[in-house]
Amino acid sequence: MQIQGQIVDIPNKRIFSGEITVENGKISSIIEKEHNIRDYILPGFIDSHIHIESSMLVPSEFAKIAVLHGTVATISDPHEIANVLGKDGVYYMIENGKKVPLKFHFGAPSCVPATFFETAGAVIDSEEIKELMAHPDIYYLAEMMNYPGVLFDDEEVLKKIAWAKHFNKPIDGHAPGLRGEPIKKYISAGISTDHECFSYDEATEKLSLGMKVIIREGSAAKNFDALIDLLPENYENMMFCSDDKHPDDLIVGHINQLCARAIAKGFDVFKVLQVACVNPVKHYKMDVGLLQKNDTADFIVVENLTDFKVKQTYINGELVAENGKSFVQHVDFEKPNNFNVSAKGLNDFKVKSSAKIIRVIEALEGQLITNEIHCTPKIVDGNLVSDVENDVLKMAVVNRYSNAEPAIAFIKNFGLKKGAIASSVAHDCHNIVVVGTSDEEILNAVNLIIENTGGICAVNGNEKKSLALPVAGIMSDQNGWETGRLYQEIDAMAKELGSSLKAPFMTLSFMALLVIPDLKLSDKGLFSGKQFAFKDLEVE
Repeated sequence: MQIQGQIVDIPNKRIFSGEITVENGKISSIIEKEHNIRDYILPGFIDSHIHIESSMLVPSEFAKIAVLHGTVATISDPHEIANVLGKDGVYYMIENGKKVPLKFHFGAPSCVPATFFETAGAVIDSEEIKELMAHPDIYYLAEMMNYPGVLFDDEEVLKKIAWAKHFNKPIDGHAPGLRGEPIKKYISAGISTDHECFSYDEATEKLSLGMKVIIREGSAAKNFDALIDLLPENYENMMFCSDDKHPDDLIVGHINQLCARAIAKGFDVFKVLQVACVNPVKHYKMDVGLLQKNDTADFIVVENLTDFKVKQTYINGELVAENGKSFVQHVDFEKPNNFNVSAKGLNDFKVKSSAKIIRVIEALEGQLITNEIHCTPKIVDGNLVSDVENDVLKMAVVNRYSNAEPAIAFIKNFGLKKGAIASSVAHDCHNIVVVGTSDEEILNAVNLIIENTGGICAVNGNEKKSLALPVAGIMSDQNGWETGRLYQEIDAMAKELGSSLKAPFMTLSFMALLVIPDLKLSDKGLFSGKQFAFKDLEVE
């Protein structure tokens, strides 16, 4: 097979008219050849840190859409399913991903659970990390979220890191806001990347200490604008990722969008493409070709080098997408789950109190971090209730692995004027998280999630919209387009109920993530990520 076009030679920073010959899935030759074809041929895009589960799709369904945008491979942390199903969940993702051409490179989740201040469905200890790191389909130790464990020399954390070093596999980081001496110690443990930088200065410091910074632009956390100006001087040590990408956003675009935005800022195309295509392959020793002779034939054809509209995607020499049509075939898959909770009652969400001031989680648009603020609560008949007028709404996290009393808190900036929204996509343990305008609406939303054994939903009286997620309670058994359509309907309903957030369900899914500061809610109670300790709801 011969393919002609304008060949983008990233290492040598040149573009030439040429022809590529592919034989047995590999590039057998690249020659300069004059022709009239103006399309550009370049290595495929790579998402250098993503939780496939957050697309609400199993890997084989994710692949169908991703290849349309020129994505040929991912660095995938199966942390979400591991919190539900343990190492069996990791193996599920590997095996499902092998059934399609896209090159998934999975890591061993380092923090299952992320903390012991919450209830997960499984635990992966250092002995299981040893087993996983020895597996040929595990490429790295996934994000070390337990940065206090690193800083305070937790024996189990250090064993996990040691096994990664033993098998000579990279260690990913997760250290939002960590600066000064703490970040130096964190890096000295052998941790080589971070995708959690949310300021220019933070990323600059980490780069100066030898860390690779991954620019994240997902459905909830968006750090591109804050960090992209670092690229021209640091392109050899940066990568792009989405981290968490909801299905409706994935349908629109992927890493190709970040390249287009970087080029629009006037950055050198070779530097941008090194970040998007080359650096992940070299850092993680990926099984992905880089458009060199004898490489596997993993490359894309685009109309231009400004918006990167993809005309063709090739993986192992196979045409897997062309002009908006995916050739990745459907494969049947099992639907393992771990959902063991009974329907709740109204009294489960009542909070007796006479508090004058309460702690409130302040959600921030486009960020995973939150603030702790103090507010005067609304009390009716001796119970704390949602204060819709002041946008201080009741929130609950319900243990989905066993019957237990829900944890209750209050949150600001969701903006709901009526109804409730709920989800069992709740990082990292994937219990049920809900925000609502009344106890009755909260109850209805939670019980709808329980009825579906996982999913997302929006409710308002008798009006209900839901997307069932029967695969581990976090992934759909439908294709990406149908999942995306249903998600868009529920997202639209959440906004009709008053939410002003761009991605209310994605934001909601991170309100139980204790390792991102500051104030969050687990199924065991209100928690400060800065102090790494539980907090009382009542201030006074």
